[in-house]
Amino acid sequence: MTLNGPVRVMLCDDSAAARAVMARMLATDPAIEVIAKATDGTEAVAQLQAMRAPDRPQVILLDLEMPRMDGMTALPHLLRVAPETSIIVASALSQRGAKATMEALRAGAVDYVPKPSASAGGMNGGQFQAELVAKVKGWARMRRRGPAPAAMPAMRPATPPPMAAVATAMGKPRAIAIGSSTGGPQALAALVAKLNRPLGVPVVAVQHMPAGFTTLLADHLNRIGALPCSEAKDGEALLPGRFYLAPGDRHLLVKEAGQGLVAQLSDGPPENFCRPAVDPMLRSLVASCQGKVLAAILTGMGSDGLAGSRALVAAGGQVLAQDEASSVVWGMPGAVAKAGIAAAVTSIEDIAERIVAAGGNGRRT
Repeated sequence: MTLNGPVRVMLCDDSAAARAVMARMLATDPAIEVIAKATDGTEAVAQLQAMRAPDRPQVILLDLEMPRMDGMTALPHLLRVAPETSIIVASALSQRGAKATMEALRAGAVDYVPKPSASAGGMNGGQFQAELVAKVKGWARMRRRGPAPAAMPAMRPATPPPMAAVATAMGKPRAIAIGSSTGGPQALAALVAKLNRPLGVPVVAVQHMPAGFTTLLADHLNRIGALPCSEAKDGEALLPGRFYLAPGDRHLLVKEAGQGLVAQLSDGPPENFCRPAVDPMLRSLVASCQGKVLAAILTGMGSDGLAGSRALVAAGGQVLAQDEASSVVWGMPGAVAKAGIAAAVTSIEDIAERIVAAGGNGRRT
């Protein structure tokens, strides 16, 4: 696969209107070129087979609901013909669509884009276009680079404080907080899989995802890691050694209750165009945990989490940022890194190790 030239994309959707809209959106970025279009899975597989390997698309946008051969049926065939290609599935914003999306991610798709309903403005919204372009370019870049060396983070603050010194100054955290967006489902899965030892504190996380999708993501994370994972429920106690994911369309806040912590779900206005958003969660943790929080900002567009991270560090907490090499989009973690407030800018594997080291096991003191 060449390192130069625009990202080559195939569109596979039975709707001519959807293909036209996505092609027009992608054409706004000169670094992307739509080289093929297919009306169903059968046609997409045939087109791939007819191409020489160097000419194949680097990214395929695959609709899941199509006649003759749907996306789920086509997915393994496409991966077999072109294993080097990143497949992003397009899914309806529904419970059925969410279930199909998670099945596709488990079957080898790298990411998804939710297709907005007509009542929400259809596929003509600027947010959909921004997400589509970012994911196409981000996953193509990941494929071009190949696996990033774990020992070579792309960037670190000029004088990062030693881990042991920061941990001593902060003391044992009362909670672990994680924020992620574009590319986040895969990053969270990789992180949770590495959290293979007991933690003595709860983990709370915000992933920018619609309602319904977060339920299935939490179930997926619950299957692959040692920590029990679930969507957070309003008013429930946050127990040590458990992973709580903010539900779609609700902010997750953490409040103090006696000697423990409880979840509070909020319908407050979106922040950074998102609900759930990372900043409200971090602000609530500053207040409820007196700054004794270890936060990790993972791959994602925009800068959600930056303001909350500033407040957390000012209160004595610690923030880790995922490095550029392993991020699909280095927006959120890049903002924290460039602000100079990250204790480390590093890989998912190292973030997991630091979480385990800081969270430890046994009871919080």
